[in-house]
Amino acid sequence: MSTYSITLPSGAIWTPHFVADLDQEKCIGCARCVKVCANNVLALAGMTEDGDIVLVDPENEDDDDEFERKVMTIATQANCIGCQACSKVCPKKCYTHAPAEV
Repeated sequence: MSTYSITLPSGAIWTPHFVADLDQEKCIGCARCVKVCANNVLALAGMTEDGDIVLVDPENEDDDDEFERKVMTIATQANCIGCQACSKVCPKKCYTHAPAEV
């Protein structure tokens, strides 16, 4: 099977690598990635003592007491355009990207 590639105006071939996985054990919840992603692929979530993931309401700062820690989640993977900006700003290198198979 081949991978999805794009021919740029310069004639160069570019293969986008889309977000495939996020290691929440390494994630520190800094939200740098969600700020740089223009396509709403990611969302900030809270992790409870039991390890359950609950989406965080950014407007409600009172939620902080309910969570053990904050982590990122891949909310809408289909919106990813393969730019890898999230992994470029991630200080803990939590992201795995892969080309799309066609």
